[in-house]
Amino acid sequence: MAGEGNFIWYELMTIDTAAAGHFYSAVAGWSAEKADYTTAGGMDYTLFKIPGYDMGSAGMMALTPEMRAGGARPAWIGYIFVDDVDAKTAEVTTRGGAVHMGPTDIPGIGRFSVVADPHGATFYLFKPNMPDGPMPDMPKPGSPGTFGWNELNAGDLDEAFDFYSALFGWTKSTAVPMGDLGVYQVFANGGQDTGGMMRKLDHVPMPFWQFYITVDAIDAAVERVNANGGTITNGPHPVPGDAWIVEGSDPQGAKFALTAGKR
Repeated sequence: MAGEGNFIWYELMTIDTAAAGHFYSAVAGWSAEKADYTTAGGMDYTLFKIPGYDMGSAGMMALTPEMRAGGARPAWIGYIFVDDVDAKTAEVTTRGGAVHMGPTDIPGIGRFSVVADPHGATFYLFKPNMPDGPMPDMPKPGSPGTFGWNELNAGDLDEAFDFYSALFGWTKSTAVPMGDLGVYQVFANGGQDTGGMMRKLDHVPMPFWQFYITVDAIDAAVERVNANGGTITNGPHPVPGDAWIVEGSDPQGAKFALTAGKR
């Protein structure tokens, strides 16, 4: 079982699941398959799977007209594992965050809530409730198709770190100076580096979480993004750890990022 405070699932909310499924299958090498269950609201759910593995790498669902009318836009959102969804949801509010959807059950899957940090970056709290039995095989971390990094573009770096540290026990790891952009603060959970935080750029309207999908090689992935209607907005850039990254926008407007060990 995942430890408290780890990201354990990623979900794309989009306006066209068929088109988004085609894009990410081409770029990340996933297959997009309809799940044999529906969401808590009875909506269809799509699983992104890495070929050769039964366990999904991520999920996808459509934004409803009501969601879009309320201001929701295509985006990736991360699920953070907690031992008690109800208690942790209540704690979010006491620490200055907001609750967008209270604790809710997905029969046979788990319990979740939708919350945001004090500056508005949205994430899920989640505790799985899967049937007992052997866990399916999973690809090794760092394999193509897995998620390799979790990054917060924060409204205020110090306040954001204090919030997540108090909520999940995250600790500061390496701090990387970025000149006028401030500091890139790597955070760890249980002694393992799992992501980073930085102050969002001034032109970015809202703080948000960004997630890095591991690909085989950055240059080849950039070609696939461009060939399938996506847009590269930043990179390729080398980053510490002998890796390369790019950031982009998919054809429906959701921001995404890719990482690889080579160009």
